[in-house]
This record gives sequence, C-alpha cells and structure tokens, in this order.
Amino acid sequence: MPTIVHKFAWPDRVVVGTVGEPGSRTFYLQVRTRSDIVSIALEKQQSALLAEKIDEILDQLMGHEGNPLSIPALTPIELVDNDPLEQPIDEQFRTGAMSLGWDPSTAQVVIEAYPLVETDDDEPDFIAEEPVEMLLVRLPVGTARAFAKRTREVVGAGRPICPFCGTPIDPDGHTCILPGEL
Repeated sequence: MPTIVHKFAWPDRVVVGTVGEPGSRTFYLQVRTRSDIVSIALEKQQSALLAEKIDEILDQLMGHEGNPLSIPALTPIELVDNDPLEQPIDEQFRTGAMSLGWDPSTAQVVIEAYPLVETDDDEPDFIAEEPVEMLLVRLPVGTARAFAKRTREVVGAGRPICPFCGTPIDPDGHTCILPGEL
C-alpha cells in the first residue's frame, strides 16, 4: 500500500502549540494551507530539538559569504504567529521519527515526520519499513525562523526546571532526586 503523504509546499501557517496544562501538555505540529489542516502529536523534546536544528541550519546558511539566500538573523515581525492552535484538533498521528533538511533548489527547510509504530513485541518503533503515512512540510526561510522562535517559546512556557536536579517542578511541589540517589 503506498504511503499517504500530507504535503505542504508553501503553507499558510505552520506552528507548534499545546493543549493542556504544564506537566500534562500535548504538543502538536499543526500545518495549514487554505482549508487543509494537519495536526500531528509530538513530544516536548522533539519540538525543542526541531527548533534548535532549524536555527542551526539557518545560521549555517546565513554564514555563507554575502548571505545569498537572504536568511534572516531574527524572526521577521510580519511572520510572528502567537495565535492558538486551530480547533478542533484532529490528531493525524503521533510522531515517531523526524528528519530535517534543506532544499537548495527552492531555498526551503524541509521537515518530514513519520508516525510512531507499535511492533509485535509492544515496544514502539520510531519508523516503519514503509510508513502508512507521513507529513512533508517545506518552509521558506523567514517562516522557518518564525516557526523555530515560536516553538522555543512554547517549549519554554512549561514547568520550570529545578536548578539542582534538572527535573521539572510540579505546581503542587517538588522533591529533588540528586544524581546518585536513584
């Protein structure tokens, strides 16, 4: 059976947002072109790493002599998107593996996301031999910079991290588990 590809070449909107309270939030990558919307669930760490790696790619490209691709160092103000996720959220799949790349022919950052697959031994597998579906998003450089900025802000809006043990502090209290006490 061929893979169903949810393809967005020049999306109107691409954001990471959350549903729920810090400590029990669900993260979503949501992409829209006109009335076509796809929302995929992902982990907080996947969101943070995606933003970090997009910025790394853009910073490397910006460093080319003369910045021939006009990579913005900061988020263009007209691309800032602080609106909530579009409702209702219909989760297409929970993300397992992701890949990130650069397409020099269109000067776009390319994101691919594949569903988390349960195997016969009930252990999650991050990518299937031939995935049933996938998300393919191509982002112009300004949109990619805005996406990374918003994603970092969404990730950072969660529970504060304990400066002693590095674990999140719950609203109802926190007990430090120092290294070696596990």
